[in-house]
Amino acid sequence: MSHDIAAPSGAMDRATESHGKVTPGEIALAVVIGRTSEYFDFFVYGIASVLVFPKLMFPEFDPVMGTLYSFGVFALAFVARPIGSIIFMQIGRLYGRGVKMTIALFLLGSSTAAISFLPSYAQVGYVAAWLLAACRVGQGLGLAGAWDGLASLLSLNAPAGKRGWYAMMPQLGAPFGFLIAAALFAFFVTYLPEEDFLSWGWRYPFFCAFAVNVVALFARLRLVLSPAYSQMLETRSLAPAPVFEMIREQGWNVLIGAFAPLASFALFHLVTIFTLCWATLFTGLDARTFLIIEMVGALFLAAAIVASGVIADRIGRRTLLGWSAGAIAVYSFFTPWLLGGGVTAQTVFILIGFTLLGLTFGQSSGSLTSNFSSKYRYTGAALTSDLAWLVGAGFAPFVALGLSSHFGLFTVGGYLISGAICTLASLFINRQLVMND
Repeated sequence: MSHDIAAPSGAMDRATESHGKVTPGEIALAVVIGRTSEYFDFFVYGIASVLVFPKLMFPEFDPVMGTLYSFGVFALAFVARPIGSIIFMQIGRLYGRGVKMTIALFLLGSSTAAISFLPSYAQVGYVAAWLLAACRVGQGLGLAGAWDGLASLLSLNAPAGKRGWYAMMPQLGAPFGFLIAAALFAFFVTYLPEEDFLSWGWRYPFFCAFAVNVVALFARLRLVLSPAYSQMLETRSLAPAPVFEMIREQGWNVLIGAFAPLASFALFHLVTIFTLCWATLFTGLDARTFLIIEMVGALFLAAAIVASGVIADRIGRRTLLGWSAGAIAVYSFFTPWLLGGGVTAQTVFILIGFTLLGLTFGQSSGSLTSNFSSKYRYTGAALTSDLAWLVGAGFAPFVALGLSSHFGLFTVGGYLISGAICTLASLFINRQLVMND
């Protein structure tokens, strides 16, 4: 959920020479902590959208329809993200980066924590669903505003031939955030009766979100407000530009960049959220068992993200994205047999899926943002990522469940193939544009 911006080499050195040194280790730690907190918030909601909300917020519907409504609310955060980027960029210009980030992270954490206090449908009727939707929009707005540019500092500070290695570091927040969220839910579904879990146990992971975001806030503010970072903004290497001016001047680059990571983003929520939904709704597998399988998959995801940094520095980031998209297309053909099989087949589906996700997700963020001129790169990267998540991941669980419940699991494979085709087409078009320049 992060953005990656390429910028002229040496900018970081000039900034640190003038205003003190910011070490890559400090930047990496702040980036990983920040991304982990963001993904933790979103995965806590994602898991609850399968195990909790269909029963508490939409109990008048059958389990499949209730889950579809839950996934519809899930998508609202991704709809809100581009709006949040526009709002918080303006806040940053008027009141400064510290104010912007503080408001954004408190909004993100508060929206997540507020969900833990929500009443159920049995208590207030449809008002419960509307309150849930409002909190979900708050999560999306807060996540957009939490964009801090620290991932860009890593990229700017990358030694020659190490861009892929530095690009993968922020992406490690995804497996770490998922592991924490899944472990919390696995604990409560294991040791609590279902009645207690649905009454109060599910609320504790949401309580934790606020504390996690406070830690992330201070870790990131320490660097975002540093003189070195400020100097980079002053040189316009990381300066925000007016959104509509950027779209008018370089909207084509936004469109191409938004479609480049679709293979990765479509797979992202299919292997984490949709598979949990399918297993609990249609196979009778208990949530605890499948969460543990997914936690093992998250370890594969982390290892594959690290491997993507090594591979990308040898063959190129875009080449790795292309080959990974092709591998996802092949993998999608086996979806009906693996996901529709027994526990062993589903475990194979999860582990292979998480591994492929790591290889492509590790290098997917901002892979084409170097197309933007330096004036528009900061704003272009933010909106490109927002749109990519909206198109590729926001509606993925909803679409996959809707199609598979009516037409079968082969449609999930078709959905994955469409994402792979979009990625390959975007990379091809970008290559032609570069060759013609």
